[in-house]
Amino acid sequence: MKIPLYQVDAFTNRVFSGNPAAVCPLQEWLEDQTMQAIAAENNLSETAFFVKQDDHYALRWFTPTVEVDLCGHATLATAFVIFNYREPETQTLRFQTKSGLLIVQRIGDLVAMDFPARKAEPCSVPEPLFQALGRHPLHVFRSRDYLVVFESESVIRALAPDMDRLCQLDGLGVIVTARGDHVDFVSRFFAPKVGVPEDPVTGSAHCSLIPYWAEKLGKSKLHAMQVSPRSGELFCEYLGERVIIAGRAVIFFEGYLHL
Repeated sequence: MKIPLYQVDAFTNRVFSGNPAAVCPLQEWLEDQTMQAIAAENNLSETAFFVKQDDHYALRWFTPTVEVDLCGHATLATAFVIFNYREPETQTLRFQTKSGLLIVQRIGDLVAMDFPARKAEPCSVPEPLFQALGRHPLHVFRSRDYLVVFESESVIRALAPDMDRLCQLDGLGVIVTARGDHVDFVSRFFAPKVGVPEDPVTGSAHCSLIPYWAEKLGKSKLHAMQVSPRSGELFCEYLGERVIIAGRAVIFFEGYLHL
């Protein structure tokens, strides 16, 4: 079996930055264990698989170890592939996913994704979180992930979490964030429990970050940077029950899998 494979750097306009995702167009679904094995072989934070179904695409995302219910950068990468290599005249895509219907639009050189908001609520703080991060934050909230707020961008950049301790936490991952020096806010994201010690740029984390910072800063449109070593840029908007997460992408390679 010969399957197309694209690798796209998402939330960036240059290769070797942003968040790399693998994208596999399929005629029909493979066995789940086969898709998981492909994701493990790719060894990227996410591999996306999609199948054309009438007026929409079915879309699934796999880390090297598990299937996840929502992934921003791999959705952006998938839309980039369809817009540029499969349906160049299309401006709007509909994806059916484990998180419901996701609408993605091409707006100039940006890919804009309409995602569900995941507002984080104040929570009690497990001791392993403090131990893992090595310092006490200003605030801690919880949605799918822990959302941990610190006082400055420099603190976010300097954090070196203990991944073994992060694995002791419930939930999928840990978002750390602060006001940005040159953008509205910055963040990093750690999810060692699902095989992603640090994700370079995390669209799904911004489903919680955008509501928090929109309310904190009193504005609905936000400019964000995820300040991982690869770094990535996001253009965000808070719509109440939904958020818009937009970014650029570039192709790194295209080829075929042989199974």
